[in-house]
Amino acid sequence: MALCQQVTARFSPSPPARLGVAVSGGSDSTALLILLHKWQQDGGPALHAVTVDHGLRPEAAEEAAHVARLCDGLGVPHEILHWQGWTGRGNLPDAARQARYALLSQWAVSHDLQDVALGHTATDQAETFLMRLAREAGVDGLSAMRPKRAIDGVTFWRPLLDATRESLRAMLRARGVEWVDDPTNEDQTYERVRARQALTQLESLGLDATQFGQVTQNLADVRDTLYHYALDAARNIARIEAGDLILDHAGFLNLPAEIARRVMQESLKWVSGAAYGPRGRAMEGLLVAVAQGDDKTLHGCRILHKGQDLRITREYQAVADQRAAPGSVWDGRWRLSGPQDSGLVIAALGKKGARQCPDRQKTGLPAASLWASPAVWNGEKLVAAPLAGLENGWSAHLLRDETAYFDAFVSH
Repeated sequence: MALCQQVTARFSPSPPARLGVAVSGGSDSTALLILLHKWQQDGGPALHAVTVDHGLRPEAAEEAAHVARLCDGLGVPHEILHWQGWTGRGNLPDAARQARYALLSQWAVSHDLQDVALGHTATDQAETFLMRLAREAGVDGLSAMRPKRAIDGVTFWRPLLDATRESLRAMLRARGVEWVDDPTNEDQTYERVRARQALTQLESLGLDATQFGQVTQNLADVRDTLYHYALDAARNIARIEAGDLILDHAGFLNLPAEIARRVMQESLKWVSGAAYGPRGRAMEGLLVAVAQGDDKTLHGCRILHKGQDLRITREYQAVADQRAAPGSVWDGRWRLSGPQDSGLVIAALGKKGARQCPDRQKTGLPAASLWASPAVWNGEKLVAAPLAGLENGWSAHLLRDETAYFDAFVSH
């Protein structure tokens, strides 16, 4: 079967021995489950299925139960994960997507699974292209989805990117396998639904998912080339100091616009820990400010001009409310170690704490960097601030190091 060959080829030449598969109950993920099960029967990876119930629709529980019954019939272990984190504010699809990946990553790690397959198709890719085209996206936004992506130590695979939704449904019909149709797929308040309907209209003009897929792949090749040159540029102009990223200002200004944009985006992501860098007008405004020599606050970071350098440090307000226990991770990138005592907590040093560090000026770090640095507190009493010269037996270890910064350029 051609679809089976497409799926197995994605995992060549070293397929995993055990593979997780996320199944919502819709046609795409159901087809992926059936194809992977066929592969398992032919000697492929042992399967473990999972369904995320976002708890946003009353039908979701029954849809998850439908998947459970299907997996039981196939002899595939299955679990249902529940998300209860929606606050009613912000972008619901984006929040649900981030929560889904977090839950799937945690589930995979807990089951010693290093690989999870997702049901994204060529049709999904075409819909995404149209959505981003409407937002005037650039090369990165219009590029093809990557066939695999590592998140929190788990590799997520997209083995159906060459298959259209209709080809998968035809396969399911031929096998007599039922799937669930999410009623929100007809709700035009969702951007993806409108894109799906537009794609149907474009097909009458000879523009189908396969052709859009080729276009996005062509753009992906351009994207990868740009990031290759951005990595070379970053190696020449970037260095790390006390958790701050330092760029040679003149060197940065001499970069071509598309290369400079990528260097800045990856720099802000590395400092902030955000999954995505700023885009659109926010990014344009930052690049203008940098060119004019103006300081800027963006994406949880401060961008400061210091002599010949452009210093990107954490914004104090972005970490002011963060707390962590000694030895655990603070702000996603620092771990402080030292004499243990009850009542200790890791929090930002702040302006008040910085005044209690007599050797802070000897560190050579600007005030903004010190304020956002991790410190050890006992109530209102400052115990230690390693980056500000007040060690008292404590040390600060940066978890996202130089290697992580440069590796990010080749992981898109």
